[in-house]
Amino acid sequence: MKRAAISIAIATLAASLTACASHPKKIAVAPPPPAYKSAPAAPMPPGGHAGMKIPTRLSDGSYLTPNRNLSTAATVWHLRAALNVAALACRGAAQAAIVARYNDLLSRQKAAFAQAQARLAAEYRATGGDWQSREDDAMTRLYNYFSQDFARAAFCASAAHVLERADAVAPASFEAFANEQLPALDQPFIEFFRAYDAWRTGQAMRPMIAYASPAAVPVALNHAATKAVPVKPGKPPHLHVDISALQDQSLAGR
Repeated sequence: MKRAAISIAIATLAASLTACASHPKKIAVAPPPPAYKSAPAAPMPPGGHAGMKIPTRLSDGSYLTPNRNLSTAATVWHLRAALNVAALACRGAAQAAIVARYNDLLSRQKAAFAQAQARLAAEYRATGGDWQSREDDAMTRLYNYFSQDFARAAFCASAAHVLERADAVAPASFEAFANEQLPALDQPFIEFFRAYDAWRTGQAMRPMIAYASPAAVPVALNHAATKAVPVKPGKPPHLHVDISALQDQSLAGR
């Protein structure tokens, strides 16, 4: 009986080892790192180019254009300057109407413009020094600002709309009209500045690497270390058991 039990135990052990050899352990492999996906970059607005200078962006998101923080006289005169540029620079189907309405505006609002010019000069004069040169420089910058071609199409469309509305404005209401409409003439330029800033911000935040890289593995400095050689799958190992040793132990126990 004991010899039969020993034979069964040996057979069971051999079967277990054979099963382990035929079914190697599965090693968990970490999945590859996820691909890095960035938000689509804002495009360069038409008419823009890398490195161009635009007005300073303020903390409230607005821009320091020449049309900020103006007196009433300056507002009227800046409106006139914008519409003057439109009459000189705008082309296409609306050109004739812009020129005709601008000339008509100069006639109908002649007193308002003359008064605004005199008051604006007095404001510069009150600052002392060479006020005339400062005023001339400011007007040159203003005309150059409205003449920028990157916003020409939208600016001309806005100017045409302002001139059309100006036809019904009485001289007594013209200052209020100028205060209301000057921001509309400035808006095409502000929209360009915002688009350019969006492009510039996207370029600054652009990642250097398109995909996330796995963590670096340190290289062993021990040159005597050998590479692990993968074991090719083959036949299960042959199990040799010394039965005589087991028999001697069983007999000794009798």
